[in-house]
Amino acid sequence: MNTKLKYKTKQSQDIKEYLETIKGVHFTVNDVCEHFKENGTPIGMTTVYRQLERMTGEGSVQKYIIDTNSPACFEYIGEDIHNEKECCFHCKCEKCGKLIHLHCEELAEIEEHLRIHHSFLLDPLRTVFYGICESCAKAV
Repeated sequence: MNTKLKYKTKQSQDIKEYLETIKGVHFTVNDVCEHFKENGTPIGMTTVYRQLERMTGEGSVQKYIIDTNSPACFEYIGEDIHNEKECCFHCKCEKCGKLIHLHCEELAEIEEHLRIHHSFLLDPLRTVFYGICESCAKAV
């Protein structure tokens, strides 16, 4: 029996409601804190982090650790669950740090090639391509 009670606080409900409006979009703890600060209802980073970790455990939020120099990135997926076979790669801009979430069938072919020809099982949820985003490339 789980003796831990799950409290539904106003802040946890506010966070969930906000995340529902940005379903499928990558965000950080800081992004969530900034949203509430800009709307006049600041929520502490510890509270946001704790709620995101809880929601990750429940499966409604996906957590991505891109590298050791970047903050964890999250995505609200609601009741949807990433299919284990679904390609879900990431691109990270080395100039501005922008993270781009990819769902490309061409990348699924690379994943299959690695499995068949190299006996290597790629983890698409943790695969990151580094380069320069379109905005930063235009600025050069």
